[in-house]
Amino acid sequence: MTDTGTLLAKVVGPEHVLTEDRVPEEYGHDESLAAVAQRPRFVVRPASTAEVSGVVAVAAARHVPVTARGSGTGLSGACVPGADCIVLSFERMNRVLEIDTDNHVAVVQPGVTLAELDDQTAESGLCYPVRPGEQSASVGGTIGTNAGGMHAVRHGVTRHHVLGVEAVLASGAVVRSGGKYVKTSTGYDLTQLIVGSEGTLALVTEATLRLKPRAGHGVTVLAPFTSVEEIARAVPRLLAGGLDPLALEYVDMLTMAAMTAQQDLGLGIPEQVRATALGYLVVVLEARSAERLDADMETLGGQLLDLGAADVYVLPAAAARQLIEARERAFWAAKSAGADEVVDIVVPRASLPRLLAEADVIARDSASIVTGCGHAGDGNVHLAVFQPDEKLRDEVLRRLYRAGIDLDGALSGEHGIGTTKKRYFLELEDPTKVELMRGIKRAFDPDGILNPGVLFD
Repeated sequence: MTDTGTLLAKVVGPEHVLTEDRVPEEYGHDESLAAVAQRPRFVVRPASTAEVSGVVAVAAARHVPVTARGSGTGLSGACVPGADCIVLSFERMNRVLEIDTDNHVAVVQPGVTLAELDDQTAESGLCYPVRPGEQSASVGGTIGTNAGGMHAVRHGVTRHHVLGVEAVLASGAVVRSGGKYVKTSTGYDLTQLIVGSEGTLALVTEATLRLKPRAGHGVTVLAPFTSVEEIARAVPRLLAGGLDPLALEYVDMLTMAAMTAQQDLGLGIPEQVRATALGYLVVVLEARSAERLDADMETLGGQLLDLGAADVYVLPAAAARQLIEARERAFWAAKSAGADEVVDIVVPRASLPRLLAEADVIARDSASIVTGCGHAGDGNVHLAVFQPDEKLRDEVLRRLYRAGIDLDGALSGEHGIGTTKKRYFLELEDPTKVELMRGIKRAFDPDGILNPGVLFD
């Protein structure tokens, strides 16, 4: 073992330091379709904040890069390490430290998965409402990317639920920001700077999360439409109609076919309706009482028909659960179908028709297939791009991202920039904003050891 490896072993124990050829392949990649896997020099598995601090201090003294890793479920290559890198895996820091039912918060370590947190909060009638689609994702990873998901239309994204963090800085120093309180006006908000920073500013070792009460009743409604434009125009009108859906999802016909085929899912939609449907809205309602849910469901059905839905289907509980699971796994359906990349552009939701129309033009111009689904309620669409020619695909992606920016949107709504979107981010984003971000990076990490190559070259 090298000198660096020996020092790391003194911090976490030799059994928790993996080196070079002993590093399993899984530590060299995430789930990105485009990032190139890379085996790191070390994998270190600390068990406490003190050990994380010690590892980073060793890295700082030796000028060795550090890449944090949760469950590895990211889609932008943010946890893909360099060859001469320490991967700091949080797999052993996986405890729910506290469920505070009076303050409606959970205090957790970063390696806790969303599924584990959901199981433990359920016992108190509470929930952590961020649901990005992969319940095996770690809390730390979702903080790193500011993950969103289907519930964002009602509950917002990760940053709306992270009240405080404990984090290790690039020097090895430990800092705490925020806490169990829900508001502060005390200097710069370091918590929110760290959320969404993709491991480039600090390593979160503990998070205080806002919880919400669980609803007792829910229903899933499926509405086919004969045009994508009708779907996109229906979304803002539904949200203006007084209902507060838990989820409001758009799925085009190709993606719906792939999702249902992968899950072997029958939804009871007549063939003549499926034959004319170019897309679907999936709406999930929740309420504290059955009576309120029935009233909301009746209102929703009328609104959908008025807005052009071919029909409205209230799904049985089992079919509803399967459909939501299929929607959450839409990425895997696209991957199985051979997609070359998946983008997650976000625009103001009223601009969805224009973005989708432009995506059709880009697909035709380049002889590509661009298909997908998205969180229609918050303007975040996930488009799978099928274009095997790398040069053509690069131009398709650039045009898609430019279309989103021109509609006052952004390159990524929830997956993050990582390494795979970096060149488009640096090319298309406001250079003044990028330079300001670089300055923040330098302030937190002057030697550039935390996740180098992510966001910036």
